[in-house]
Amino acid sequence: MTPPRGGTRRPGGGAGVVAHPQRRLRFMLLAVLFVFSLFAVQLLRLQAVDASPMARKALVARLATQVVPAPRGDIVDASGVVLATTIDRYDLSVNQQAVQKYAKTVDGRTQVVGVAGAAADLAPLLGMSVPELTTLLTGTRKFQYLAKHVPALAWRQVQALGINGLYADLSTQRSYPTAASAASLVGFVQNDGTPGGGVEQLMNGRLKGTPGLSSYQRSAGGQQIPTAAQTLTPAVPGHTVRLSINSDLQWFAQNAVAQRVIRTRALSGTAVALNARTGELLAVANYPTFDPNNLAKAAPGNLDNRAFDEVFEPGSTSKVMTMSAALEEGVATPTTPVTVPPYLMRADHIRFHDSHAHGVEHLTVAGVLAKSSNLGTIKVGEQVPAARMHDYLTKFGIGQPSGIGFPGESRGLLAPVKDWSGSQRYTILFGQGLSMTAVQAAGVFQAIANDGLRMPPRLVQGYTSSDGRFTPAPAPAPVRVISPRVAGQMREMMEGVVSPEGTASAARVAGYRVAGKTGTADRYDQVTHRYSGKTASFVGFAPADDPQIVIAVALQRPLNGYFGGSEAAPVFSQIMRYALAEYRIPPTGTRAPHIRLTVPKDSSVVNVLTGSSTTLVEHPTPPAPLSTATPLPASTAPPPPAPPALLAPLAPGRSPLRLR
Repeated sequence: MTPPRGGTRRPGGGAGVVAHPQRRLRFMLLAVLFVFSLFAVQLLRLQAVDASPMARKALVARLATQVVPAPRGDIVDASGVVLATTIDRYDLSVNQQAVQKYAKTVDGRTQVVGVAGAAADLAPLLGMSVPELTTLLTGTRKFQYLAKHVPALAWRQVQALGINGLYADLSTQRSYPTAASAASLVGFVQNDGTPGGGVEQLMNGRLKGTPGLSSYQRSAGGQQIPTAAQTLTPAVPGHTVRLSINSDLQWFAQNAVAQRVIRTRALSGTAVALNARTGELLAVANYPTFDPNNLAKAAPGNLDNRAFDEVFEPGSTSKVMTMSAALEEGVATPTTPVTVPPYLMRADHIRFHDSHAHGVEHLTVAGVLAKSSNLGTIKVGEQVPAARMHDYLTKFGIGQPSGIGFPGESRGLLAPVKDWSGSQRYTILFGQGLSMTAVQAAGVFQAIANDGLRMPPRLVQGYTSSDGRFTPAPAPAPVRVISPRVAGQMREMMEGVVSPEGTASAARVAGYRVAGKTGTADRYDQVTHRYSGKTASFVGFAPADDPQIVIAVALQRPLNGYFGGSEAAPVFSQIMRYALAEYRIPPTGTRAPHIRLTVPKDSSVVNVLTGSSTTLVEHPTPPAPLSTATPLPASTAPPPPAPPALLAPLAPGRSPLRLR
């Protein structure tokens, strides 16, 4: 029996609602249409009402940005010789899974050599050991750094091997063509790109440039979408910084100082060369030093520039400031007689003496300077009030920043006059109880060489932007220290120091008039906080009657000899001889004036420094006036200078230039 049409009966025999198939179909259709209408409304909202905001959100999700590093600017010397530059390098990475499939042809047959073969082939190209490379190549990582800062040539050779899974990213590395020659002056850049000292740090704002920005769209897998728009804001390269340094002179001075440090077994040595007219630094040499291309082997104590940050008591080189003050104040002249006893009692019965025992000496003020008498300097200098002497020292640049702003630079040590002890009032006169740097010491003599006008030292001549425009660095304001008349007298007195009767005949340069002053001082050890050893120094300039170049040399705690006249003066002579030839500065063709150093006996002259009347005898042949100069015979022109035995190759040369 068939059930009635139109429905089914529920089990259990009870009557129920009969479902109609067409109604069910219509209901499902309405439900589907309702859902699609929701999608349609949402689609309408996305594409019409909220289209722009949603598009922006999608773009942001796909957009990737990458900083484009700015090429760091070069550092060059005064003639354009590159001292620091940036070169392209490659950072190599490896997919460890892929490298296992490395195959190569061996004996005419292609075979898989895998990690072992790749390590053996890469080792000589990357300068790494096979075991080291095997460790880096073995594993399941899809990314592993293999080597950084690989030269372009080495990367091309690696590419030619066809090793699976090797990749390279372009990077940069700082390079220093002159290596250790100017290392402590130029400075260095660390692995993270930050400057670590020297000009690299001093001029970082100019050198680093402005980074650019690259924006591109990427897929869900992180790959760049080739057809999508890409925007690029180019990086602005850093400026090229031009220094006043002469790289050839820098190289020569570096080697000359290094040899003397080694020979005397000194702790360190410095040499500073200045343009006598402008104050521009021509060379700043330090030893020991380091190679900025290989910082891993650099001793931490050698990374600083001692010429700027190491202070020392100058000793007798400081006497030129005392004498300049006395002459400027009118309390003495170069020929003023000075009676020098075996010792002096000053400052509550403190006994002062010279470096060597002697009886009563009768010197002139010029003789006191030439023979470097501490006692004679005290008798001359104490005529100038302490406050006035402090003013002169300050104008000479002691206790003042140089104005260069070199990283780690010291301003020297000069206590306020109210803080001077009883003995310090006198020790300062002959260079103890105050401290200065080698750059400051050179600046003192530059003022005397430049007719009493101190030009604060300059290191940076200017900057060249990426479009080729050169902007000169602002020149510092000069400081008038002493009058041109007194400066001229001081120059002639300082020639006596280099004469056979003076303490620094080893500083002479054949054919040229040279002026300068020796220094031999007790050395204060900043670590042990006590005096230990000596500081030997010589500072001078040439030609003495037309100064062009000033050079300061200082040796710290030399053991094989420690007098400035015997150890520092020869280094000065070597560097000065090279510098005069490098800049083609000819001799002036004049003879040095005769300077009276001692007071003859049995002549009646009043000693203005003692107030006593002494019987003195006039010199049988009156000396020439201080301003008199006699032409040299043409045959005395000096031979070309011979360089010392050198420790490093000469930097690329160029035509010498006249300093002024």
